[in-house]
Amino acid sequence: MIKLEFNLSEEGSTEHAKIEFFLQDYSPKMPASSKRGLVIICPGGGYEHLSVRESEPVAFKFMSEGYSAAILNYSVAPAHYPTALYELSRIVLMARRNADEWHIDPDRIILAGFSAGGHLAAMLGALWKEQFLKDYLKIDDSEILRPNKIILSYPVTTSGKRGHIESFHNLLGNKFDELKEKLSIEKIVNADFPKTFIWHTYTDRSVPVEGSLLLAITLRKFKIPFELHVFPEGNHGLSTADSMTSDGAPEKVRESCSQWISLALKWLELY
Repeated sequence: MIKLEFNLSEEGSTEHAKIEFFLQDYSPKMPASSKRGLVIICPGGGYEHLSVRESEPVAFKFMSEGYSAAILNYSVAPAHYPTALYELSRIVLMARRNADEWHIDPDRIILAGFSAGGHLAAMLGALWKEQFLKDYLKIDDSEILRPNKIILSYPVTTSGKRGHIESFHNLLGNKFDELKEKLSIEKIVNADFPKTFIWHTYTDRSVPVEGSLLLAITLRKFKIPFELHVFPEGNHGLSTADSMTSDGAPEKVRESCSQWISLALKWLELY
């Protein structure tokens, strides 16, 4: 494994955004290792902090199945939109520009977002063609920013009545009233949104399952292929839902929910 780390903060900034790449070893004697899919992980934390439970443990799960992984420690409050979106778009651009050197398959760039990180991943899924991202990154072709697929774990999506409004306050600051509906994912999904895998729990009290259901309905409207799993029980923020991320708390171990990774891996393989 090769680990690379890059600081993403602008010069003079007080932010501490960074990206960590965990690249699989390459050997010319193993042709299958020549091009790996890359899973870019966006941990949750309500745009207020970043959850370590949704970082390395998730990366190691995907790496054990042959993927390379990256953890985006994006900027959170007091940084506001579009800072984190800029950071995620830069990572997708970086991965594709270095695909040959890092033995990454540029056609298998996957975003995996948790909670508020799911909102961030879905934002790029909806906005990757927007001119303001091209202008910021000084690129001519938006296609280089397009995620191939997105995995959303108990994502923050809607700013409506059943949404996690605190995340939108942290993301938008004093532009909350102006932008909350414009960045509600079900309102910005379009025909160019990537194929999506979603999982949630029925009993999630922090980020209600209705947001994921609404997103699924919207994806269906635009004929975007998706897979949705709603597990009967489980708290918010389960991460891998096994002992690796339980912090010793029994309620954070949900065997039924822990299968989401194997389900997502099969979905990546088939679709």
